[in-house]
Amino acid sequence: MNSHFPLPTDTAMADADTPRDLCLANAQLVLPDRVLTGSVTIEAGTITAITEGDHVPTGAVDCRQDLVIPGLIELHTDNVERHIEPRPSVDWPHLPALIAHDAELASTGITTVFDAMRVGSIHSGKGRYIDYARQLADELLAARAAGVFKISHFLHLRAEICSETLLEELATFGADDRVGIVSLMDHTPGQRQFRDLDVLKTYVAKKRGMNDAEFAAHVDNLLGLQARFGQKHEAGAVAEAARLGAVLASHDDTTRAHVATSAQNGVGFAEFPTTVEAAEACCDHGIAVMMGAPNLIRGGSHSGNVAAEDLARADLLDIVSSDYVPSALLLSAVRLAEIWDDLPRAIATVTSNPARAARLTDRGTLAVGMRGDVLRVRRMLGNALLRGTWSQGQKIG
Repeated sequence: MNSHFPLPTDTAMADADTPRDLCLANAQLVLPDRVLTGSVTIEAGTITAITEGDHVPTGAVDCRQDLVIPGLIELHTDNVERHIEPRPSVDWPHLPALIAHDAELASTGITTVFDAMRVGSIHSGKGRYIDYARQLADELLAARAAGVFKISHFLHLRAEICSETLLEELATFGADDRVGIVSLMDHTPGQRQFRDLDVLKTYVAKKRGMNDAEFAAHVDNLLGLQARFGQKHEAGAVAEAARLGAVLASHDDTTRAHVATSAQNGVGFAEFPTTVEAAEACCDHGIAVMMGAPNLIRGGSHSGNVAAEDLARADLLDIVSSDYVPSALLLSAVRLAEIWDDLPRAIATVTSNPARAARLTDRGTLAVGMRGDVLRVRRMLGNALLRGTWSQGQKIG
């Protein structure tokens, strides 16, 4: 597998009222290993200086001791799908949906996102999924090239093993598509996230409006697809990730056997392992563990799986994803800082750790030479108030 994927210069919407050179002063700078009172200077989109002290130079922004942290990096979000299909079977125009999605993420402090798109279709029944990723990716990349986005976008292809056309859809993507992540998604009933069929029934019945007979037919269809295509699709998706130079991720690992297979496939990080057993196995294999911010904030999994807080307290949590609530990402870092009594470690779960997992070497920390993606944050009553967001030194929120 390639050690990196192409990182072309990001094209973002410029704020005409904001100078490209920026100094945030009198701030609590959250560095990788400590919190420092000082200032950060950004010139031509890049951090050029970090200075200790509370002096506010002429023209600088006085942060009044607010935190300054790197921009948040989101590896897995369902948010773009929520915007293009705001209700089941409601297809919203893609360009305004993408612009709204981009603006929403920017408003929550996310400055880099890997937009998750399903590849692998099912063409019959109420559980059908129709191929949309290639068209949506084309529209997203065109919008990015036109400079309409506030933040940096990459693609995350969710390779649905239990489907009919996974490999054909993956084959339509190439080196120019900014595919940074390919995740192996196996939603076969009776295992992983859906070990309990009642949980699956509640999920799909609400989303797809299935009655009992339709749900039973859906389960039978998925089991049949797994039997016919499961091994072929998994091996093919692993090969396609290598061809694309993308990081490979697992999804919903539950047992040590699942993690052993993930390690054999070359998985770089595990999305939402469902048990302590799986998270411990990931640690043993050097696979980073990612959990959902909503799980952490709510105090548990909505699917009955392991609680993110339990993994955090067991030192088995490396990365946090907003999953289906973008605003939860920053809040989760504040929550982890309370659990660990270690602010730099907590901030790393939403900045430097996801950057490392996605092989992004130009962002995720406050350091000279890194991208000028930064946030000004005030902690209030156990919450996080976002006071400003800058992407490459340009104010976007």
